[in-house]
Amino acid sequence: MPIVNVPKVLRDKLGEEGVEALVSLINAAGDHTKAEALALSEERYERRLAEEAAKFGNRVTEEAGRLDRRITEEASRLEGRITEQAAKLDRRITEEVARLENQIAEQTSRLDRRITEEVARLENQIAEQTSRLDRRITEEVARLEGRITEQAAKLRVQIAEVRADLIRWMFVFWVGQIGVLLGILFAFFRR
Repeated sequence: MPIVNVPKVLRDKLGEEGVEALVSLINAAGDHTKAEALALSEERYERRLAEEAAKFGNRVTEEAGRLDRRITEEASRLEGRITEQAAKLDRRITEEVARLENQIAEQTSRLDRRITEEVARLENQIAEQTSRLDRRITEEVARLEGRITEQAAKLRVQIAEVRADLIRWMFVFWVGQIGVLLGILFAFFRR
């Protein structure tokens, strides 16, 4: 909807209701004009579209007939060539398939032998590595257990020493606290 700006002088003369009525009238006239223009354009467009569609339909029919005749001629000519080429390719495919099947059988047997040899070799290597690693793990576990036992004994000795020091210092602290408390009490009761 278009926006109509009404000058102040006209607004003062007509009042708010008059201005709104004037704006509605202008908008209605514009909408009516637009609707008529659209209807007329649509009618002309449809008529022109029908004419062009008829021309196009006639031309398509002519071209379709011409192409249909040409396609029929080319199809019959190509059909013979395709049959001939298909027979040649069929013979060649049969020969190639037989040759490839022989190659596949040879390669499969050769690869099967090689896989068997490699699996046996790898299984021997795995067995050797496993036994070597088992021996090494056993040695390392024994060595670590010895070190853990040694460190645990050292820790027990250190804990005992620390405990003795703590008890000694606690005794000194509490004796000092009792002495200070007794001193405060004597001083308090003397007065």
